[in-house]
Amino acid sequence: MVDLSAPMPPGSHAARGIDLEGFRRALRDGVSGEAAFGEGARALYTADASNYRSVPLGVVIPRTTDDVIAAVAACDAYGVPITPRGGGTSIAGNAIGPGLVIDVSRHLTAIEEIDPVARTARVQPGVILDDLRAAAAPHGLTFGPDPSTHSRCTLGGMIGNNACGAHSVAWGTTADNVESLDVLLHDGTRMTVGATTRDEFDRRAAEPTREGRIHAALRDLTDAYMGDLRTGMPSLSRRVSGYSLDRLLPENGGNIARALTGTEGGCVTVLGATVRLVEAPRARALVVLGYPDAPAAADALPELLGHQPLTVEGLNDRLVAGLDRPGARSGVALPEGRAWLMVEIGGDSPEDAADAGRLLVSGLRGAARPLGSAVVTDPAHTRALWRIREEGAGLTSRTPDGAEAWSGWEDAAVPPERLGSYLREFDALMERHGRDGVVYGHFGEGCLHVRIDFDLVTEEGHRGYRAFMEDAADLVVAHGGSISGEHGDGRARSELLPRMYGERLMQAFAAFKAVWDPRGLMNPGVIVDPAPLDADLRVPAALNAPLTVLDYPDDQGDFARALRRCSGVGKCRRHSGPGVMCPSYMVTREEKDSTRGRARMLFEMVNGEVITDGWRSEAVRDSLDLCLSCKGCRSDCPVNVDMASYKAEFLHHHYEGRLRPASHYSMGWLPVWARLAALAPAEVNRVGRAPLLSGLVKRAGGIAPQRSIPEFSRTTFTRWFRRRRGRAAPGAGERGEVVLWPDTFGNHLTPGVPMAAVRVLEDAGFRVVLPSGPVCCGLTWVSTGQLGVARKVMGRALRALAPHVAAGTPIVGLEPSCTAALRTDLVELVPGAAAERVAESVHTLAGFLAERAPDWDPPRVDARALGQVHCHQHAVIGFDADRDLMRRAGIDADILDSGCCGLAGNFGFEAEHYEVSRAVGERVLLPAVREADPDTLILADGFSCRTQVTQETGRPAVHLAEVLARGLGPASAP
Repeated sequence: MVDLSAPMPPGSHAARGIDLEGFRRALRDGVSGEAAFGEGARALYTADASNYRSVPLGVVIPRTTDDVIAAVAACDAYGVPITPRGGGTSIAGNAIGPGLVIDVSRHLTAIEEIDPVARTARVQPGVILDDLRAAAAPHGLTFGPDPSTHSRCTLGGMIGNNACGAHSVAWGTTADNVESLDVLLHDGTRMTVGATTRDEFDRRAAEPTREGRIHAALRDLTDAYMGDLRTGMPSLSRRVSGYSLDRLLPENGGNIARALTGTEGGCVTVLGATVRLVEAPRARALVVLGYPDAPAAADALPELLGHQPLTVEGLNDRLVAGLDRPGARSGVALPEGRAWLMVEIGGDSPEDAADAGRLLVSGLRGAARPLGSAVVTDPAHTRALWRIREEGAGLTSRTPDGAEAWSGWEDAAVPPERLGSYLREFDALMERHGRDGVVYGHFGEGCLHVRIDFDLVTEEGHRGYRAFMEDAADLVVAHGGSISGEHGDGRARSELLPRMYGERLMQAFAAFKAVWDPRGLMNPGVIVDPAPLDADLRVPAALNAPLTVLDYPDDQGDFARALRRCSGVGKCRRHSGPGVMCPSYMVTREEKDSTRGRARMLFEMVNGEVITDGWRSEAVRDSLDLCLSCKGCRSDCPVNVDMASYKAEFLHHHYEGRLRPASHYSMGWLPVWARLAALAPAEVNRVGRAPLLSGLVKRAGGIAPQRSIPEFSRTTFTRWFRRRRGRAAPGAGERGEVVLWPDTFGNHLTPGVPMAAVRVLEDAGFRVVLPSGPVCCGLTWVSTGQLGVARKVMGRALRALAPHVAAGTPIVGLEPSCTAALRTDLVELVPGAAAERVAESVHTLAGFLAERAPDWDPPRVDARALGQVHCHQHAVIGFDADRDLMRRAGIDADILDSGCCGLAGNFGFEAEHYEVSRAVGERVLLPAVREADPDTLILADGFSCRTQVTQETGRPAVHLAEVLARGLGPASAP
């Protein structure tokens, strides 16, 4: 779709002197994909994962290579700068620009060929690294470079930045693994470049074509600067700064493709690449070595590298301390020490790899001898350890005292043998500047990552940022290092390059860029003729936070600060893999439907430059529209973005004083309608089953026609409970009282669930009580942004629970979404000590039994089950206690790593969301249910999950409480 309906931005500095209407026509005529100039599209692409911000003129999302060629031709004709973009995970600011951003990550994703004999792959630039690795795996091959963003970074972006990753110790950088490139120049010239002999240079230089002139210029440039290229460029494997012009030297094969790798889109647009594949180890073992501190760990490197490891990664106790989310530290065990090296060893079998690991440990001497060690072969333990390292960029975005920490001085590299010395001097530098940050990274290559608590808000802070960056650059140069060791120079470090290379090599860089881009229109502002490192910082744009309803306790009550949590690393853009985040993006693959895209839109709304209508913005509303409020980002996002809360805040203000969508009145007020339905449930159910009447109800309530209206029970749980109150339950009460929360879903729709829970709790020795009067957690009003009503409802809940909490009585919730609301939303909407005490007293059934009745023997069920974890439980509470309870009850459960079920409360019932809701479920959950043996139980504690399963597969799904209660024997019907 070509979106050219929005008006062009008047007065933009990028647009001056450009025939905007002519440019639009050229794109309209040539591009079959999306060409967007509206405020929403431009807002989405103002930033990448760096500290910088640049408002683009427009965005093109090409469907084909021909679309890229047409877009570049239009830019050339009208003098528009180009920024090629892949996954947008650049930490240095090299994926943003003032002209046209060309995002290849959506459609140019073909792996065109895998040649297992030649060990090469031919790919389009938007191919995700993990997809290439998966395609190569059946041949026993892999692509060596593997940055921590491997689940969403593109090969084009890796080529732009010369990305490296953990295993460059064994397999080198991206440049080392590029065989040839299919490139497009701004003037429309298309070339395939690779290794080039001197004779070929001479032959091609004689051709009277643009390609001939390029080869002649490159040959002459190499000759003119040959001495400088041989002696002035540090011999460091992680030298990613500047241009790798030494790749053009005859002894390096005159490799034009490798010289272009790492030019950050500043010379050419990459249309395709042939890359080298390497043999993947048949098995791996992870050796974890503990040391007193990071410099001591670095001192071990010379000896360790002699053992030919696949990688040597470093982390410390402050990074590990960042893993404080539910379940995040499950399975993580580290040996003695405060800093650790993760050394990966390959082998022909797991036993061989483990033996090699143990041999390595036993042979370490002197400075390399660790305080403690472990050889890890268990896959779950290994994944948990790698997760710490891979999420470092997010985990370190807040210092231990809660201050915001930023990239900028992100990935400098020094020779590994000098890393210990560099780290000690770097610590001293940090102390001199009064800065704090957590250091970790690729120790085996001498490359360090760190996020620092820079003040990027005030003018004085900007001066301090510049002073630190200049001193840090001088320190790295003094150690023979590179100011960029992985992420490129971008806007963060390009200005510092003369300190590293000197005047002659900077002239060579400028001459090289001029060969390809004589007009200076390719990704301007990086490497050659760079922007100042303290210009265009994005943080100051969001200083004046609007008044909000939610409290944001982890962000000092500041909505803008909460939005700044999103650093742009883009884990929400993964297409598959573990966790929940981000279900709608996995279906649509559109940037606006990612957690990052939504955070960027809200940031720009607060900023007010591109999005000027604040809370009333339809562009922001549209971006938030497909957010399922699953809260998956609250735990899966490395920086704990809570988009469900941000969406609720936005909807509250957006519709304040205005007519809301029908579903906000139907499903948002479900607790009220449920109480009314309880007066005559049979009549209400008859309406729901009658095709004509139910169709009218659905249309009036904004409900999808494909959905069945859930039936109300003939009696409520609370009525049942009151009727049996006078009857003493056998053996109940010896362990004390417990409050069972009567959520709307269980009370009115599935009372068998809380009835079963009563039986289980009483069997465990507890006397069950209920809060006095009708209560509700307020979740349906929160999810539809009716926060004023939600606050009143939660206030009543708080008053009903306060006496029980004061008496020390715990609270058990059965519906995960309601339980999570009492744990989190209550504190944000009704802040204070009383709400905090209630939140701390709320448990899941399994969590409560594990804590308060650890010696209770659950009934034996002895059944196979397929389990779906509710998103809110995954995000807020965790699922470990449930797994353990199932195991003790003899339930052989396969807990799906399926992400969100897709229904997500009101979301999947809304007419406009049904197709997305179903598509989310069809990713993993629904096919797994259909394929399950008929005797397999389908376990899902969430009402939404059970409803999605039943309505889309016809299979019944049950709550864990119901399964346990069955093991206790027959019970009376409701």
